[in-house]
Amino acid sequence: MSQSEPATAVGKAHKKTEVGSVFVSNYPPYSFWGEDQLPTAEAALDAAPVEGTSLGIYMHIPFCRRRCKFCYFKVFTDKNAKEIERYLGALLREAEALHSRPLVAGRKPEFVYVGGGTPSYISAKHLRMLFSRMREIYPWENVREVTFECEPGTLTEQKLEAIREVGVTRLSLGVENFDDEILRENGRAHETKEIDRCMPWVRAQGFDQLNIDLIAGMVGETWETWRRTVQKAIDLGPDSVTVYQMELPFNTVYSKDALGGAPITIADWETKRAWHDWAFEQFEQQGYDVSSSYTVFKKESKTEFLYRNALWHGADLLGMGISSFSHMGGVHYQNLANWDRYLDAVEGGQSPIHRAYAPPEGEKLTREMILQMKLGRVDAEYFKEKFGVDVMQRYAETFDRLVAEQALTLHDKGATLTRAGLLRVDTLLPEFYDEKYQNARYT
Repeated sequence: MSQSEPATAVGKAHKKTEVGSVFVSNYPPYSFWGEDQLPTAEAALDAAPVEGTSLGIYMHIPFCRRRCKFCYFKVFTDKNAKEIERYLGALLREAEALHSRPLVAGRKPEFVYVGGGTPSYISAKHLRMLFSRMREIYPWENVREVTFECEPGTLTEQKLEAIREVGVTRLSLGVENFDDEILRENGRAHETKEIDRCMPWVRAQGFDQLNIDLIAGMVGETWETWRRTVQKAIDLGPDSVTVYQMELPFNTVYSKDALGGAPITIADWETKRAWHDWAFEQFEQQGYDVSSSYTVFKKESKTEFLYRNALWHGADLLGMGISSFSHMGGVHYQNLANWDRYLDAVEGGQSPIHRAYAPPEGEKLTREMILQMKLGRVDAEYFKEKFGVDVMQRYAETFDRLVAEQALTLHDKGATLTRAGLLRVDTLLPEFYDEKYQNARYT
């Protein structure tokens, strides 16, 4: 170990990175969603909205130049322009159908997130068409944030002009790493020269916010390569940086290889957390604030992430596209994940919803609390006002256990996670799950 390696990685049991989901993006776990609850999703869409609940839109663009070996999202690398155009037409047809549902009709979305896949894979022509039609279908005047995910190698100067023209305010660039050997090994489609090439074009467009993603612990990562990656990220000067820790969900290339007996060398969890911690320290020294367990914001940019903040505080999220997830009227549901089945359903005027789950009222509180813990704190008064529940009393035993583990501290306003707790927050959250969800497969 070099002398510059943080002490956080020293003297602890180094737990191996094994196959399975660690990152918590929702509650209850997806494995409890099913076709038997599809009527609850349809009933939710036919009900009136809860007053004061904000609405956001998610559009899934499932196309990529190449599938990363760690990717677990629904993506396609073999679709031509005609197939892409058909898919976008189906997504817009779904958008029209959803707009007439009582839970949606007349409401004005406040944020839009375009994810993938690689949204920047589609042409400028298709991009302009998609946003033009969405603006015709949904009232756009209250939209304050439009996030658009990009892969550096898919960007041209003209495409970035189109992305800015259609109203994108938050550009999220999937950099992941600045070492070409690591990028190639992990199956990324881009190399660092493509990051360098597109950055002047990105800056010229003057987006309200530039975010870049990094992953701590990609296959081949070392302390030396990670330090270089963090420094290059600092040199770019983005408004925000999101740092994820590499994991092995079940349906990735790496996971299948590992389950088949192939040797996959990924850093253990303590090492990844040490890398994550070191990155946060470097960003803080450069004038960034830690905003969540994953994200730092540049102080003078006055950056916010409306999509995250709204979603973690119970907003309605209307998902569109193959395999997309929604949270509407307190009900979770997901669209069909099969290409032909999704397109046939939408083009045939049928609902593409595949599975759903309607959690009991108490689980809605738990969902918001564990998601907000990723911000590094629990605001007891918020839950008292919204749900009429003292969460510090309801979960007293769990909070006391986490205090003993030095994962958080208690105070008169609630709880605050320590840095060590924040860096491993996803492993802490299942402790708050209802008993029936304990030890269940997440996805």
